[in-house]
Amino acid sequence: MNFIIFNLLVITAWLTLVLWCGGAWLTWRGIRRQRELGVIENPTLKDAVAPLVSILVPARNEANRTLENSIASMLAQDYENYEVIVTNDRSIDATGEILHRLARRDARLKIIDGKDLPAGWLGKPHAMNQAFEVARGSWILATDADMLFDGRALSTTLFHAQTNGYDALTLLPRVECVTFWERVFMPTFGWFMLLARPLERVNDGTKADALGVGGFFLIRRAWVERIGGWRAVRAEVAEDLRLAEKLKAAGARLRIEYAPRLVRTQMQTDLAEIWEGFTKNLYAGTRFSLARAVFGGAAVFVFSVLPSIVAVVCFVTWMFSNSSARWMMMLGVPLALVWAVQALTFGFVYKQIGLPLRFAWLVPLGHLLFVMILFNSAFRIAFGSGVMWKGRVLYRRDGVRPPRDV
Repeated sequence: MNFIIFNLLVITAWLTLVLWCGGAWLTWRGIRRQRELGVIENPTLKDAVAPLVSILVPARNEANRTLENSIASMLAQDYENYEVIVTNDRSIDATGEILHRLARRDARLKIIDGKDLPAGWLGKPHAMNQAFEVARGSWILATDADMLFDGRALSTTLFHAQTNGYDALTLLPRVECVTFWERVFMPTFGWFMLLARPLERVNDGTKADALGVGGFFLIRRAWVERIGGWRAVRAEVAEDLRLAEKLKAAGARLRIEYAPRLVRTQMQTDLAEIWEGFTKNLYAGTRFSLARAVFGGAAVFVFSVLPSIVAVVCFVTWMFSNSSARWMMMLGVPLALVWAVQALTFGFVYKQIGLPLRFAWLVPLGHLLFVMILFNSAFRIAFGSGVMWKGRVLYRRDGVRPPRDV
């Protein structure tokens, strides 16, 4: 290998180590600063009469997941004045039967049998819009059909929002990771998301950063109407993120809290579900920019995946070759340290969310999967073949395309 090129690679390896040390510090600092929104016992709302809250739930093909337990948890709130409106979004399984059976037991549960998609709409925004059109509450809680609520989630969050004057409050739930691929990938995704949009910046009214979590997004009705509701995000696959951006840009006081004891979910259960679910979303995170997706994915591969691969190659070469190959250790040592710092960084994350620390060593695998899904998402949407989600193809060339104004 050319001596100059080799020296440049060694310098790059040490710079990558410095970069990851900075990432470890930012991660540690972020976790130390993070404050959990816990259960508030016997909250006293400032209104003489408890305001009506409308919980809106889109449901499509949820029969084999946690649908029944999820809706039951929403109907078991200790808050006195709320309604639950579920849109059965043209499900082709037993979702509708389950929902109507539950509705016969509890008058607070209203079921809407969803209409066909109008031109220009994606499924979830349309389902949410149908529910919103019949909602009566002065507060709107947008959620998902796989969320499990603590019995005090609604009273706690409404009290927190009213006491602090928030117009919108969104919660980061506990994401339960049971299978191997969940434990490898989900912390990686969460880490990227929180690095891209730090909570302190989202909660700073002077910053443009915004983040909305579709699993729990409590918003004053007046603000939903002011920004145009789900009609304003009808072609958005990341409608929760775009709603948050529109709310904050319009002047609403947006707050995001970490609340693992109030809400929890298992987003995907295996590799196939992870691949499909995040293929739907990751390209939207680049604002549908192919250049950003390619550059970002390549950067993650070079700085997060490649170091561990090259480190292993260097050490194997050193072990099974003669002494003349020991120069490989000049490159292998800093790259092995990069891998170790990666594991340390994610050790903070895994400890915080209660997952086995041994999975922190598999960070490069999680990042590799992230890059593969990002590229799959970007190229399928950019070139018009579309992405599959719950039996529908989104963003196909002859269908709804990504918004141009993002």
